[in-house]
Amino acid sequence: MMTIIRYWGPVLLWMVLIFIMSTDSFSSGNTSSFIGPIIQFLLSETSPDTLETIHAGIRKCGHVAEYFILGVLLFRAFGGNTNDKKVWHRAGLSLIAVVLYAASDEFHQSFTSSRSGSVIDVGIDSIGGLLAQIACVAWLFYRTKTAGKVR
Repeated sequence: MMTIIRYWGPVLLWMVLIFIMSTDSFSSGNTSSFIGPIIQFLLSETSPDTLETIHAGIRKCGHVAEYFILGVLLFRAFGGNTNDKKVWHRAGLSLIAVVLYAASDEFHQSFTSSRSGSVIDVGIDSIGGLLAQIACVAWLFYRTKTAGKVR
């Protein structure tokens, strides 16, 4: 039971955090009230249209980052210690789980008054999950390759 909590607890906690960030409180209109002034301070001569574009870009990078973290946590949870033959299986399962959760998150957002569900956002979220799998597999292969060498 402790092993399940150790590996799957962080996944569930992160999913809850993503769910919370899908509410009205984290809509574009609400995040612009604190991201906008920061951008305006850093780039004082920026037009309102450019500010809006930068804000949208920051939000999309946030999507990639949050699903990258979910992807890493899923890779860890699906595997523990496993041999290299199972690495691709872990990565595949993790990516499928990321895509399914991203789709469910967008479905959830479609019921939120200030948000909407978007297939494009599912794609952006999935890119974060894919990048996580690439990083995890690369790290595991690197670690396996260098394990026998003296540093």
